[in-house]
Amino acid sequence: MSVEVRVTSLLQKAIGGAKSVSAQGDTISALLDNLESSYPGFKSNVLADNGELHRFVNIYKNNEDIRYLGNLDTPVGSGDVISILPALAGGSTSCRP
Repeated sequence: MSVEVRVTSLLQKAIGGAKSVSAQGDTISALLDNLESSYPGFKSNVLADNGELHRFVNIYKNNEDIRYLGNLDTPVGSGDVISILPALAGGSTSCRP
């Protein structure tokens, strides 16, 4: 089964510049493995050395945070849309009108 995986501009370089790609897998973990085989180094952008999701990366299955579904064991099926969003930081320490 093929699943659409969408990424933000921070990860687009890791998948050849595209905003989304198709990937195979029956869980989020299997999907990430499939992306890693197609785009070596991809997983290091979203997973920590211990194999868990980086705390600053959010993955959504059809707009639901996988941390509340089953984390990396969250099942995926045909037609699902997976969004991978690294958190953005920055901004000003003061507000100016």
